[in-house]
Parts: sequence; C-alpha cells; structure tokens
Amino acid sequence: MAEMRPVIALLGQKDTPTDGVEDYCTFLARALAERGIELKQVRMDWAEGGWVGALWRLWRDSAGWRHSWVLIQYTALSWSRRGFPFPALAVLAILRRRGARCAVVFHEPWRQGHRSRWIDRIRGACQDWLIHRLHRGAAKGIFTLPLDAVPWLAGHRETAVFIPIGANVPERLSSREDACKKNGNVRTIAIFCLSLDRNLFTEIEDLAYAVRYVQSRDVPVRLVVLGKGSVEARTEIERALADSGVNVSAHGMLPAEQIAETLSGASALLCVYGQVSQTRGSVLAGVACGLPIVGYSGIVTGTLLQEAGVELVPYRDREALGAALLDVLSDNERLEALRSRSREAQKKYFAWSAIAERYIEALGLDANTPSLSGR
Repeated sequence: MAEMRPVIALLGQKDTPTDGVEDYCTFLARALAERGIELKQVRMDWAEGGWVGALWRLWRDSAGWRHSWVLIQYTALSWSRRGFPFPALAVLAILRRRGARCAVVFHEPWRQGHRSRWIDRIRGACQDWLIHRLHRGAAKGIFTLPLDAVPWLAGHRETAVFIPIGANVPERLSSREDACKKNGNVRTIAIFCLSLDRNLFTEIEDLAYAVRYVQSRDVPVRLVVLGKGSVEARTEIERALADSGVNVSAHGMLPAEQIAETLSGASALLCVYGQVSQTRGSVLAGVACGLPIVGYSGIVTGTLLQEAGVELVPYRDREALGAALLDVLSDNERLEALRSRSREAQKKYFAWSAIAERYIEALGLDANTPSLSGR
C-alpha cells in the first residue's frame, strides 16, 4: 500500500523564549503519529531573509503538496514584525495555486491589543479584516474557542470547526493521595507564569494576599512558582510574604517533563496571570495535571473548561480570590471533587489523543487511505 501523504503544519516566525504554537504542533504530531498519520512541521523563516525569499521557497517546496492538507498556524506576530500580517494572504494564495487543501488554525481569532493609539486601532482593524479573509479563503477554519465565543463567525460557520488546544506539558493525572504523600499536611500552591511587565506587581500583591489569607486560617501552605517571570519575581514575592511562615521556591523556565512533575505534586493552581480562559496554556497545564484551578474569571462560561475543576472570582477581587483558595484547600472532599473534574475534563476534551481524533474527523483523515501520489 502506498504511503499516506503527510499533513503539513505551516508555521511563521518563531517566538522566544518559548514558542507555544510550535509546542502545539509537536504534541499534535505525536498524537496523530499514534494513529498512523504524519504531521510535518514546515517553518517559513521570513524574519531572516525577508518575505520575497520566503515566498519563493514556499512556492518551490509546495510543488508536491497538491491535495495535501496544510494547516496554517495563525497569530498576528508570527506573520508580521509589527502586527500587520498581510503576507499570510500571500501564503494562502500560493498554497491554493499549488492545489493544497488549506486549513487555518486561528490561535488568535480576533485583533490583539486594546490600546487607544490611532496606530493600534488601524493595526486591529487590519487584523480583523485579514482574519475574516483567511477564514473565507480556506477550506477549513479551525478555532480554539467554541464557535459561539467568536461573534464575527455568525453566518460564516459552514467551514468553521472548534478544536480545543491541549497543554504543552505531558499529562500527569495524580490523585489527592499522591499529592498528600509528597506534601503531608502542608498544601502546596502552584503559580505557573507571571507577567514580565508592570502587571507583575499587581499579580504579586494578589497572590501574596490570597496565600496569607489561607495561611492565617490555620491551613499551612507552601508556594511553588515556575515558568515565565518566576525567577524575576522571586525576591518581591519573598518580600511580600515576609513573616508569614510560607516557604517560597522559584524554578524559572523548566523542561515540559519537569513542569508536569512539579505541578502534579501541588494541591491547587493559583492563577493571577490575567484571566482564566480555555486558550491559556498555564491553565491547561494545571488541568493536564489534575489540579483545581483558582483564579480570575475570563472566557469560561459555555466553554469546555467549565467542566474542569475551576473556582473563579471576579477579576482582580483579591479578597474573593483568598476566600476561594481557602474554600478549596481547607475541604478535602471539595478538593478531591475539583481534582476529579479536572481529570475527567482532561481525558474527555484536552488530552492530545482526543484532540487528534477531532482533527481526523474535521479533515477526513484516514491512515488506511493511500496517498494520491501512489495511485
């Protein structure tokens, strides 16, 4: 039997220090490979040699992609240094000319940023226009949020598909008993990712208030901070928790395996880095490790994340945040119920095996179907 054509994941400029889109494609590729389907990553390196050379290389390399699925991974800055991603339309045009079957994976389904400067308003309008054009020009539009959460899709859903993203860390669905063996009577609160801008100080104040609130109610806790911003914030966090008796450890950027191992040993994930939503990688990492999620409410109602063990409060209401964290950590039955919900949501929706099955269904992939080149 002839080999099945690989599916192509087409990426733009690489993000640093970590590239969530690249991680997304890597985890998806592993899950599809278990089903006999190859997902091949191809990156358009336009940042180094410019767009003319990058488009020429795409034209040359895509000569053999006729009838193959190409998944264009869209974020505004992956296709433009300044957030005007018009070259993505040229990429779509080339692929269609080559006879490829194009799907656009919208990691950002609307404009980014909400600043009031005139240039930002123009940039946002351009992004919205381009996203609409990409969706209408592609054979499939794959959205990482439920379609009802994308208002502009009304009337243009014929080719739209909702496929949730998964965590960029390995799954670790430990039980409460496993965590208790590691921690004893002390509850471990995990913080995964903090801001690297002026929001950091607000986030530190919020987490310090919530942690102190729990500790002062005779629930002993320790704090583990990891990921982006954790090392930079360590000194300020220790200062904010001085004389509280709370032990603080900061791990910085870790490999995915170590992130999962660290999170799986925690009692709960406290989210102060923005609002909790289904597309936030740090939140999904907590779900993948079977943790209760305590944080600020974002776009959760009506999404699959609502079925996980989330305990949410109004945005920046740190008093409510502390009370919610105490409710979760002081009640063993509630803690285990939230853990169970996160484990079930992970298995049902956010496991990469489940995500791969959605791709297979949406794109009509079948590892037993021979490639056209072999006919």
